[in-house]
Amino acid sequence: MNTLAAAIEAILFSSNRPLRLRELQHVLDSDRAAIEHALDELRESLTHRGLMLQRHQDQVQLVTRPELAGYVRRALRPEVTGRLSTAAYETLAIVAYQQPVTRSKIEEIRGVNSDGVISNLELRDLVKEVGRGTGPGQPRLFGTTMRFLQMLGLESLEDLPFPEPPVAAESATDGRHEPGSQPEVREESPSPSA
Repeated sequence: MNTLAAAIEAILFSSNRPLRLRELQHVLDSDRAAIEHALDELRESLTHRGLMLQRHQDQVQLVTRPELAGYVRRALRPEVTGRLSTAAYETLAIVAYQQPVTRSKIEEIRGVNSDGVISNLELRDLVKEVGRGTGPGQPRLFGTTMRFLQMLGLESLEDLPFPEPPVAAESATDGRHEPGSQPEVREESPSPSA
């Protein structure tokens, strides 16, 4: 492989995004024809390897071959497997609609200890600490992450659907939630600053 193709491989490997051909031309101080030739050489050298050169119009990116993506996922996040539990979905919904929210507020709404569930959601990069409260002990405030938006296919928190109002009369439960019941969430616009 020639030096230009090797340089493109190194640049694409180090980048976490697609690059435009003109960016490569500028960085490598080469003309378009030389870049195209080097890309063809790189593509050929990657045949039967774990990476491939992905190209869309004037953008190129070095990516994992789709048939090997499962191995990469397991290697990068071996502890994050399986589906979310009902408790995790409940907690995630509370964080999404109440953010920034403290662990104690989450537990007040759910009616049970949520330490393990919050830790699992943090491990999966669905919630994170977004600040500290002003109350005693300055409790951690939780909010959703970019990964949360990606998982739901949303552009922003403003795209979250508003929850239906609770059907049961509050007098039946004195405003408290029974364990396992649906948590009530405020019908306010989610904070886009999280």
